[in-house]
Amino acid sequence: MSSRSLLKRAKRIVIKIGTRVVTDPEAGLNTAFLDGLARQIARLQERKCEVVVVTSGAIHLGRRALRWSKKHDTLALRQAAAAVGQPELMRSYSEALAAHGLIPAQVLLTQDDMNDRKRYLYTRNALIALLSHHIVPVINENDSVSVEGVTFGENDRLAALVATKIRADALILLSDLCGMYTADPRRAPDARLISEVGYGEDVQDYAEGVGGPESAGGMIKKVSASQIAVDCGIPVVMACGLESDIVLRVLAGEEVGTFFVPGEPMPGRKVWIATATEPAGDVLVDDGALKALASGKSLLPAGVTGVHGDFLAGDVVCVCGPDGAEVARGLVNYSAEEVAMIAGAHSREIERRLGHVGHEEIIHRDNMVA
Repeated sequence: MSSRSLLKRAKRIVIKIGTRVVTDPEAGLNTAFLDGLARQIARLQERKCEVVVVTSGAIHLGRRALRWSKKHDTLALRQAAAAVGQPELMRSYSEALAAHGLIPAQVLLTQDDMNDRKRYLYTRNALIALLSHHIVPVINENDSVSVEGVTFGENDRLAALVATKIRADALILLSDLCGMYTADPRRAPDARLISEVGYGEDVQDYAEGVGGPESAGGMIKKVSASQIAVDCGIPVVMACGLESDIVLRVLAGEEVGTFFVPGEPMPGRKVWIATATEPAGDVLVDDGALKALASGKSLLPAGVTGVHGDFLAGDVVCVCGPDGAEVARGLVNYSAEEVAMIAGAHSREIERRLGHVGHEEIIHRDNMVA
């Protein structure tokens, strides 16, 4: 049975729309695409499917309205352009969806909404509430106030995080390319479309070789975003948004675009640890600890060699091996100062070193993603 058969069973879908798909060089917005997308979403709702849209395009539309060139681009000007372009972008989505009997909801997010556990849960609950009432969330990064992530392609990561947050059954990344190629198809006539990427397969070299300055960055970020989703058990398809009925065809299991095979689903708490927050610091471990973590054990003080950063108990931290590479991340039971004090110690020595009774583990296996 084909791996793509997973897509036929998808009931909760996240669709990410790239700037080059939703906009038009002459008209500003690609209204034909928006109408086609709305029609497909209406068909999916008839099948009892739930759809979330993550869209780019606000900065492009703002620049166009203000007649600003990208030559003199600054962070402040991109933020201003996003503030101007977002209302037009949302109005166009609203009109297209309403024409097919759909109700849209604008949702603007920043990385902070992912980093904080409570805000993360509130956002997830709000999205699920919208979906349960047959409303179509239209999500964009809040670029007008967000320092990180206003560059091209960052919404790929946002879409992956949203997909993991709401436990989506599929993530579809739509751009102006038909998927991932072995080289830039606009420059290399012999470039081959990669139909399927196996779980854990390294395709970074292909991603770096596709497209110009914007497209190359975009493909690299798409691959990175796809990795986030498949690591959490969500299948991903990269496809061309300009093709007719592309969403319906993808979800029918048709051999279009590039399919990323997912790994095993991950428990909700571990999803947040793995994807939705920036680590507050690093815990350094020895080879013995690496072997223990690889076998699914908790991180004990005996295997710790040092710390980087100034984290507190309950923060998410990276676990790094002797070569400095990240091997895991998790919720730490101690502050950076306390970890430094008990590094290398046997668990029974914790009370003597700290002066109080503490956890046996630096990070418990139930709160760690390796």
